[in-house]
Amino acid sequence: MNDLTPSSNSSMNEYIAKMQKDFLRSIDPSYLPTISMSELYENVYSKKPPLIDGFLYTGTYLFVGAPKLGKSFFMAQLAYHISTGTPLWGYPVKQGTVLYLALEDDYRRLQERLYRMFGTEQTDKLFFSVSAHNIGNGLDDQLKSFVAEHPDTSLIIIDTLQKIRETGGDSYSYANDYDIITKLKKFTDSHGICMLLVHHTRKQQADDKFDMISGTTGLLGAADGAFLLYKEKRTSNSAVLEISGRDQQDQRLYLIRDTEKLSWDLERSETELWKEPPEPLLEIISKFITTDNPSWQGSPTELVNQLGLEMKPNVLTLKLNVNAGRLNNEYGILYNSCRTHNGRQVSFKLKNTSVDV
Repeated sequence: MNDLTPSSNSSMNEYIAKMQKDFLRSIDPSYLPTISMSELYENVYSKKPPLIDGFLYTGTYLFVGAPKLGKSFFMAQLAYHISTGTPLWGYPVKQGTVLYLALEDDYRRLQERLYRMFGTEQTDKLFFSVSAHNIGNGLDDQLKSFVAEHPDTSLIIIDTLQKIRETGGDSYSYANDYDIITKLKKFTDSHGICMLLVHHTRKQQADDKFDMISGTTGLLGAADGAFLLYKEKRTSNSAVLEISGRDQQDQRLYLIRDTEKLSWDLERSETELWKEPPEPLLEIISKFITTDNPSWQGSPTELVNQLGLEMKPNVLTLKLNVNAGRLNNEYGILYNSCRTHNGRQVSFKLKNTSVDV
């Protein structure tokens, strides 16, 4: 027996008709995919937590500095801290597997460098290679294979960018520089990881330090951001690290080199490492979804009533959609929102529980 009412039948028919219309439109060669602001707010997008709070995020970044400045030691330091989950300069680190392509080194030099920096401490989540294919000539397949074998990979370091560039052709045009970073960014975005590309500065000084990046502005234009390490005096143990990125405010950190271990320590910063402003709604949700109440499902209206909020249901849904990544990363609560023929439904589930929602 069909228990659908005429009203629900009508809603279902409209739902199916819309799906058919959207499909036919999508296969039209002249169709330009667009999304309205309202539709954008209806969607829930995943968001990976930072590798290092306020400092390093998923995406493709340049790490730039003059030759022999200590960039490779900095890369080894980042790789070790992330692969072990050890806080860096007191800031929280999310542990994950790290691949370090040390393409200007050999294994003997790597061994000596790591022993000097970390002694006999070791980790099985940090991998090295001193050779790799070029972009467009096998590198993508090599990286895909590594990530498939190590699904918890969070950082890939390529030291240096020059070593994986395609040879021949117009190597240093804006279009070529932009295309190189775009190819690498496509890989990092699809896998939700961070990639650091070690690169050199040019000798000419500039008012904007980021204009000293060797190559065209296409490199920085396509990247998610850049780290620029430089010294005021070549012989000094002090250095400045300037950071510019899409997911964080511009920062300037003052570093000092440990002369024994050759690692970098934070001396001071011009501004505090950036953190997202608090969202009170997330605190309310975290007190509602607990080990005693690990899941919930219902309409936005039911949720407003359940939480006793003075907020319109559509506003509540919008806030939750936008902050779904933070709810997951900071509170361990999975959130989902979907529109059905019966209206919108939202659900929560505490991570690491077996409850089905």
